[in-house]
Amino acid sequence: MAWKQNIIEDFKQLVSFDSISFHERNTADWLLARLKSMGFSVEEDQAGAYYGGDTGNIFAVLDGELEGDPVIFCAHMDVVEPGSGKKSVLEKDGTIHSAGDTVLGADDISGILEILYGVQLVLDSGKPHKKIEILFTIGEELYVKGSDVFDYSKVTAKQAYVLDLSGAVGDAARRAPSIISVRAEIRGKAAHAGFEPERGIHAIAVAAEAVTRLSMGHVDEDTTFNIGTINGGTATNIVPDSCVVTGEIRSYDHSKALEYVKNTEKIFAEEADKAGATAEVTHQVHLVAYETPVESRTVKDFLKACEKTGLPGTLTETFGGSDNNSFAKHGIEGLVLSCGMYQAHSTNEYTKIKDLYDGAELIRTLIEL
Repeated sequence: MAWKQNIIEDFKQLVSFDSISFHERNTADWLLARLKSMGFSVEEDQAGAYYGGDTGNIFAVLDGELEGDPVIFCAHMDVVEPGSGKKSVLEKDGTIHSAGDTVLGADDISGILEILYGVQLVLDSGKPHKKIEILFTIGEELYVKGSDVFDYSKVTAKQAYVLDLSGAVGDAARRAPSIISVRAEIRGKAAHAGFEPERGIHAIAVAAEAVTRLSMGHVDEDTTFNIGTINGGTATNIVPDSCVVTGEIRSYDHSKALEYVKNTEKIFAEEADKAGATAEVTHQVHLVAYETPVESRTVKDFLKACEKTGLPGTLTETFGGSDNNSFAKHGIEGLVLSCGMYQAHSTNEYTKIKDLYDGAELIRTLIEL
């Protein structure tokens, strides 16, 4: 059928656009035109201006003839680096990958096109449908920055399907973690390391003592903790008077994540006090954990749609964030659906034509339920 060739051509065109976070203008303009041609009422918000970017979130609404609560579909427009000058290569077996020097951008162009073509299949069928809402976001790769500032009073849907999960179409993640970054700044005292090191307070040594007391990796069944960077000192012959340590906490239990923040503060304060230094620990909550119940309507509808389309309907979880964290924070029940992206965030990223087809059919079925 014609749409199956068209979705491939559209995929190749969209991934060719440079669409780094906060610079999604080309992708957005293409989507604005396409959505309007499909009959959607479309608006672009001021999220780009808020972050100093060139593009806002796109919110689109298509009224329907049937009564009942609508659902909202979501995917993000930005890609990670290296993502400029992307070129796609279509293999005979239906695999699409990049030329090898950039990411492909299936994360999240696959999701975008599966939504658009799922809706188009419904429209082409001529069947009546419920109201449809779509949100295409900016800055998702930077801790869901776009969806974090979106005005959710515009949304009437109570169910969300976010297409942004690796793997073959037919899987859905129903829970995701809180993600919190931590930063510790230790202040010691500089001194000449050769002539009078005893007069100094070694900030890096203080940091090292604190780090050795922190549990890292899988610290419990719900939580991981990692110290990722340590920076300090100015020269090899100077006792360093400052050191900055950064890390990240992820947990399916938000209260646990905050407990690990407090424990980090305590340990750095104790080690600084021992040495006569000071420590300031700050943190930033990027995402708040959620879990969508198995008995929820969103899960039941997903499983029913998978059964109708012959997909596995596997429920799973993710330890990464997505725009669904934002929906959950605003009381909208959701799932993150796999959309056929593989080895995302690498130059080995690829997708499969079959996933594009299956994803569009799944969206179509979810709309028609």
